[in-house]
This record gives sequence, C-alpha cells and structure tokens, in this order.
Amino acid sequence: MPRLRPVALLTFAVLSLSRLDAAAPATAPVSGYTVVAQYPHSTASYTEGFFYLDGLFYEGTGMEGRSALLVNAPSTGKPVQQRTLPRQYFGEGIVDVGPNIYEWTWQTHVGFVIDRFSLRELREFTYTGEGWGMTRDKTSLITSDGTDTLRFRNPQTFAETRHIVVHDGDRKIDQLNELEYIKGEIWSNVWHSDRIARISPKDGRVLGWVDLTGILPESQKRDAESVLNGIAYDADKDRIFVTGKQWPTIFEIKVVPKK
Repeated sequence: MPRLRPVALLTFAVLSLSRLDAAAPATAPVSGYTVVAQYPHSTASYTEGFFYLDGLFYEGTGMEGRSALLVNAPSTGKPVQQRTLPRQYFGEGIVDVGPNIYEWTWQTHVGFVIDRFSLRELREFTYTGEGWGMTRDKTSLITSDGTDTLRFRNPQTFAETRHIVVHDGDRKIDQLNELEYIKGEIWSNVWHSDRIARISPKDGRVLGWVDLTGILPESQKRDAESVLNGIAYDADKDRIFVTGKQWPTIFEIKVVPKK
C-alpha cells in the first residue's frame, strides 16, 4: 500500500483510529500482551509479509526498487538468503505452500511461485484487484486486499473459492493487511492501527482483538508509515511474533487479559 502525503496521512490515521477505538465499544473482547523475547529486525525492511518456519523468519518487503524476499536468522536479523524483486514491483504478502513460497505484489497483478530452498522463481501467476496480505489454512490460501473482505483461493490456480466479510458486531472492519493463521483463526493487522483482529474463517466475525499499543516506543519509529504490520506463528513451540514496517525489533508476545 502507498505512502500517503503528510496531510492525507494524518487525516487517515485519525479516521482509522476513531473507527477502531472510539466509534463504539468493541463487541469482541480486547486482550493485552506481554513481551516474552525480542529479536533484531532491519529498519530497512518495509515489512509486508512475514512468517516463521524451521527456525527462520521469512519476510516480504515492499516499495518499488526495494522489494525483496528475505530469509532472516532470528539471532542477527540479517538475511541468510535473499531474492530481490524487479524494480517495477511493490512486494506484498508471502506464504509457504509445501516446498514453495508464494509472493504477490500490490497493484501490478503479478505474483511469483518461488522454490523455498533456493529462492529460484518457478513461475508467475496473475490476479485481479490489489495484493496485500497472504496466509493459508490446510486447504486454501487466504488473502486480503485492503478492504473488509478476505478471499480463500485454490493454491494451484489462485482462483477464489469463497470469501468472508470481516465484522465486529454490525461494524465492518476494513484496511485488513498482513495475515497469519493461528489455531484455527485468521489474525490480521489493520493498517494504521495498533490492534490485531482475530477472525473466524467461517463467517468473518471478529472473535477478539489484541491491543499492542505501546509495544514499540514512538521514538523508535522512522516515520508515520512505520506501523505495526507483521504476524508470525511458530506452531511447534506455540510462539507468536509481531513486528512492523522499518521497526528495529521483532517481539515474541503472549496474549493476556487487558489491564
């Protein structure tokens, strides 16, 4: 998604926060967090896609001319493998599918199937609409496009098989961004919000919110676009990681009752 001009950005941020935080009390319960551990993260990475697998962080970064697929060591935050996208592409969400990684782009309607071990491109695919976040369950890819709709897709053809509209009570939740599938729920960043929505994949109902306000001090954010955007899950050890665009840190968190 684009960088906004300063005035537009300020207006959007105010509207976004008012929609999530002040419009009405959330129907779904709101949880807090504790930080369990911290890991280094490159402030050069404009994080758009993020997942954890086999002891490594996989990250898709955005911005034309700076987009890449990175495989990072948690101890150093530095890539052990890297694939740079051609300059015309703004990289977005990534997901592992068997031995491969799918990565798509923001507005150019082109995605890539990449061999996970060599990062060699195997083929391209196309789609309509914008590309934002991407995750998967056992049978489908799940994608966001900045609206209130999440689309389930066939992993072989990328064709939409069904969709859900995300809502908290009667209130639709849009600006859905980076995604992760955790214990039968879809977790979604909401662009320019410090909250993560926990969504039912059956009907789009928000089951709960995780409020991460204050997890990174404002003084450590590079600019107004350095927002929360990155959720990863280690299923083997039941660990949840979060980060943001150009953040210096990846946080391992535990979800706790909100104080």
